[in-house]
Amino acid sequence: MTIQIFCDFDGTITESDNIVAIMKEFGPPETEEIKNKVLSQEISIREGVSRMFGLLPSSLKEEIVRFLTNKAAIRPGFKEFVQFTKQQDIEFYIVSGGMDFFVYPLLDGLVAEDNVYCNATDFSDFYIHVDWIHPCDEHCENACGLCKPSLLRKLGRKDCLKIVIGDSITDLQAAKAADKVFARDFLMTKCEELGIPYTPFTTFFDVQDELKKLLEVKS
Repeated sequence: MTIQIFCDFDGTITESDNIVAIMKEFGPPETEEIKNKVLSQEISIREGVSRMFGLLPSSLKEEIVRFLTNKAAIRPGFKEFVQFTKQQDIEFYIVSGGMDFFVYPLLDGLVAEDNVYCNATDFSDFYIHVDWIHPCDEHCENACGLCKPSLLRKLGRKDCLKIVIGDSITDLQAAKAADKVFARDFLMTKCEELGIPYTPFTTFFDVQDELKKLLEVKS
């Protein structure tokens, strides 16, 4: 059995959501209202995140990176989990609604950049501009920003078991398209509301243990 894993970054690999942390530390008060509208699905992820980053001066780039380097904590078991996927020949992709200027540094030495899909950022103007380089395909009309279900369709193979690991609204559409879901926090709540089967997790040791059981059953 071939397994493909599509794993979120903010709030999943890291213990907290980095975009939320950035906005709390550097954003003006209106970013809170925009964030709430995204979570309530009043506005799209693409619109909300574009608006939030569009309120931050580009001059903050290095300060934001230093802030996250000091603050962001990798969830326990992640390094071991990555090694486990390699040992088991499991295809492992990061599909992140985060931004390249902080996702790549935080994953440096853990996951190869070729396996990381995230948004691009432009600092050439006064305010930060987000380039949505992984948009929705013709099957999605949710204005996801980085469209996780579109990436599942692009990277996924018919003969593979597709697993989604995530924590937030940005992972919901991918969870609907997955064969198995590991969820925590807001994604867990949405899965319960919509009747999407899921396995809860706290650390990546939990995910690894469940995958070991799955591999034993399938072998």
